[in-house]
Amino acid sequence: MAEEVQRDVMEYDVLIVGAGPAGLAAAIRLKQVAAEQSAEISVAVLEKGSEVGAHILSGAVIDPRALNELIPDWREQGAPLDTPVTEDKFLMLGPAGALTLPNFLMPPLMNNHGNYIGSLGVLCKWLAQQAEGLGVEIYPGFAAAETLFDETGAVKGVLTGDMGVDRSGEEKAGVYTPGIEIHAKYTLFAEGARGSLTKKLSDKLGLADGRDPQKYGIGLKELWEIPAENHKKGLVQHTFGWPLDDGVGGGSFLYHWGDRFVSVGFVVHLNYKNPYLSPFDEFQRFKHHPAVAPHLAGGKRLTYGARAITEGGLQSIPQLTFPGGALIGCAAGFVNVPRIKGTHNAMKSGMLAAEAVAEAITAGRQRDALSAYESAFRASWSYKDLKLVRNAKPLWSRFGTLAGIGLGGADMWLTTLTGGFSLFGTMKHGKSDSAATEPAAKHKPIDYPKPDGVLSFDKLSSVFISNTNHEEDQPIHLRLRNPSIPIAHNLPLYAEPAQRYCPAGVYEVLYDDNGANPRFQINAQNCVHCKTCDIKDPSQNIDWTTPEGGGGPNYPNM
Repeated sequence: MAEEVQRDVMEYDVLIVGAGPAGLAAAIRLKQVAAEQSAEISVAVLEKGSEVGAHILSGAVIDPRALNELIPDWREQGAPLDTPVTEDKFLMLGPAGALTLPNFLMPPLMNNHGNYIGSLGVLCKWLAQQAEGLGVEIYPGFAAAETLFDETGAVKGVLTGDMGVDRSGEEKAGVYTPGIEIHAKYTLFAEGARGSLTKKLSDKLGLADGRDPQKYGIGLKELWEIPAENHKKGLVQHTFGWPLDDGVGGGSFLYHWGDRFVSVGFVVHLNYKNPYLSPFDEFQRFKHHPAVAPHLAGGKRLTYGARAITEGGLQSIPQLTFPGGALIGCAAGFVNVPRIKGTHNAMKSGMLAAEAVAEAITAGRQRDALSAYESAFRASWSYKDLKLVRNAKPLWSRFGTLAGIGLGGADMWLTTLTGGFSLFGTMKHGKSDSAATEPAAKHKPIDYPKPDGVLSFDKLSSVFISNTNHEEDQPIHLRLRNPSIPIAHNLPLYAEPAQRYCPAGVYEVLYDDNGANPRFQINAQNCVHCKTCDIKDPSQNIDWTTPEGGGGPNYPNM
């Protein structure tokens, strides 16, 4: 069908896939450099969400360093960051109590003073306005479905997904709209963690060869509105420990900001072993801890979401450039794991790539490899930011929570004092997150408490307030490489963990009335685009692909 379709073609100097902080920072910086050089550079940004910010999910405590460089007068321009951090707390949780860790024990890089609490989605909307004011063309509701290559093998752009295709792949009469080919001199991929095109590009071009496997966590978040008397605007609280056992990495965040808002979230590192573990249910029971519940007392849960987080750090950053394009932001993996921050590095990567692209275009080049971007990153403060914490994640994974965090803290103090030296050198991550999953026979099922509807909730009611919506009569975007594997292999060996690692109730194993004849059901309309299934499936049998443009969650103030 695709070969017979006549497709429109649009041409730009630069195409950016993804309107997150990296993509928008790149677009703005491209136009700034063009103006400085009195040049014309046409820039387009594709965004699969229904609007800019719809799919953005982050804590977020934002380090403004990159924003200060990109738009120095952002405060005067009305950027939506009006809650500076005023109090910084670190807690180790036990089942019924908490130990407060003194701030003086923390390496200086862990200090959140000078940072701002807010909604990254709202900030991205504001950045999009700045970009459009400079002449950037932004197209929300258009999902990039395929990377296009020219006759030399260089990336020449992308193909957007067809609209109006039914579940069987047939064109719907009267509503079918073929995807558009968008060509560019350079294409920047800013898809975020585990982007579908980035994944294929990496495999095709060997971008991860010689690097450690990328590591991931799943971040789950709720936004609450609480009574004024309970609100402590500017408070940042991070925890580790309960309800996760020592062998499972992760922790929580809780931020008071804005007008009686509290952002509460939970991160589980996806290299956990027990296939019975459910990150969603761990999050729900965490909220009942006495160090957490009082913050939410009398409040109302407004929205919910989940998203994969890159955690590999410096060791896992792939080759950033290739003929015709580059990776920026979490598509490459610039998250500083112990700080739980990536926005500053994502924006900086976009800015560095933009400067390399602008230099190439003004020099009359196109579709070559932007080596200047890779060099600029290695000379940047962003590289140093990641170098100082490079061993925090592997130490945690190797030695467990208590010993790993202690060793990681000592290592971060040493790297900070010496400018990067570590007694551990640069540690390896080892196996992928999917390969870390152990057979169910080695573990016991976890008996999670039922939600009370006050502090804890079920998956379906949570998906409802994520405002997730997909056109139901469209091809399922969660594709099984082998449809028999979930029941024939994953169920007997791993108790089919997709039922539990998915935070949205997408995957179910259903039985007949006699409790026999299991079948695997995919409720694709529930998908919040977290990508966890693509990462954690022990058989690597699930490919997350882009659904029809505009589908998915719509996160207000997230």
